[in-house]
Amino acid sequence: MEKSENLKELIFPEDREEGKQKLSYDCDVCKKSFSQKGRLNMHKRVHTGENPFHCDTCGKSFSKKINLTTHQRIHTGEKPFHCDICGKSFPQSNNLTRHKRIHTGEKPYRCDVCGTSFSDQTALNSHILVHTGENPFHCDTCGKSFSKKINLTTHQRIHTGEKPFQCDICGKSFPQNNNLTRHKRIHTGEKPYRCDVCGTSFSDQSALNSHILVHTGERLFHCNVCGKSFSRKGSLTTHELIHTGEKPYHCDVCFASFLGRSAFNSHMRFHTGEKPFHCDICGKSFLQKGSLTTHKRIHTGEKPYHCDVCGTSFSQRSAFNSHMRFHTGKKPFHCDICGKSFFQKGSLTTHIRIHTGEKPYHCEICGKSFSDRSALNYHIRVHTGEKPFHCDICGKSFPQSNNLTRHKRIHTGEKPYHCDVCGTSFCDQSALNSHISVHTGEKLFHCDTCGKSFSRKGNLTTHIRIHTGEKPYHCDVCGTSFSDRSVLNSHILVHIG
Repeated sequence: MEKSENLKELIFPEDREEGKQKLSYDCDVCKKSFSQKGRLNMHKRVHTGENPFHCDTCGKSFSKKINLTTHQRIHTGEKPFHCDICGKSFPQSNNLTRHKRIHTGEKPYRCDVCGTSFSDQTALNSHILVHTGENPFHCDTCGKSFSKKINLTTHQRIHTGEKPFQCDICGKSFPQNNNLTRHKRIHTGEKPYRCDVCGTSFSDQSALNSHILVHTGERLFHCNVCGKSFSRKGSLTTHELIHTGEKPYHCDVCFASFLGRSAFNSHMRFHTGEKPFHCDICGKSFLQKGSLTTHKRIHTGEKPYHCDVCGTSFSQRSAFNSHMRFHTGKKPFHCDICGKSFFQKGSLTTHIRIHTGEKPYHCEICGKSFSDRSALNYHIRVHTGEKPFHCDICGKSFPQSNNLTRHKRIHTGEKPYHCDVCGTSFCDQSALNSHISVHTGEKLFHCDTCGKSFSRKGNLTTHIRIHTGEKPYHCDVCGTSFSDRSVLNSHILVHIG
């Protein structure tokens, strides 16, 4: 009891003068009564807005000294309250009290409307607003309302740009403490949330919740406009912007706009050149985390997407989706100029450049331009001599993965592409396409110089060199140049006898 009285004197020193007298102190503004003068003085700050206790580190002010003391622990990192069950530490005693209820399962706060129980009063108060629909906390900047004060505080950081939670490993800052907690798991590799069905582990609860829906097939979030359903609320929110036409994320460099923050963040890396996702096997870096995940499957050989029709497996979902269209025959992407249809949106985008003549990808070595990035990447290997795709049967190397895929069919004898007219089979799609033109007599590829037409694009490319004089294939023995590779191969036989 004496210790309690000493503590009161420490918090409210002005009460010492009153000794042990039991007096009533009334607020002149709201008439509320207090048993101690110190408590009345503290209460009056609600009306005056006075915050006499200032943080020397960040300048923030508080109406109570105890609030300042608690706040300063953010800067010092002090957590004096320890859980005797799991050892976790907390900056405030009430944090520890709530935490212990995780171990005991105690939920003493009960909703009178639906009977749901909660481990702390603030959670119950927030829950009650679900029944009342009340959002009492308003943002002065944009007017948005929230049911919880903490949600308003977090929201306001969007306007202020404040990111008070900093990673002590890499220095990155975050607007919310839970963002920092999840981020640190990138450094530690911790994945404490585990799926009971397949055993996959995740770094945060929301990722696990989304993953579980893969097993259940459940899609809880529905679009009120078109009825489409989603397994994640964030996916629905982004989808709804398609209907409104809103693109809330704007690039200050090139003024492009984006539906979602992740697309915006990826775009900004094109300007900064940042590639924050690194392969720990070969060291290659990527703009997007998804690109790294897909890349790692080259090393692991993992192909998680399986075709139920023919059994083929794929390392990327997009490749799987495109493949399935071969079975269904569906070509959902149409060219508005010539009407040609495509299995993939990217193929349509590349095709349209035939009409526009656009070649946005440039080789920094020789200046040659290309209509799609993959063609540029392949071309660069002509200069570097790189052939990263190796046949595990004969050891031959190739500059492109599809070259390796076609090559392997020499060993396996596989010819998966069949002509519906004569039944002839081919080892790759382009060979089938060329063959079909024998039946149709169609010659889609035209020379802009002389008007001659060809059934194969490669034949047109070789033909154009007659007009340009280009001879890109050189003999290493005598230096003679040729316009196509087959003539070079024949020439080399002269030297080897």
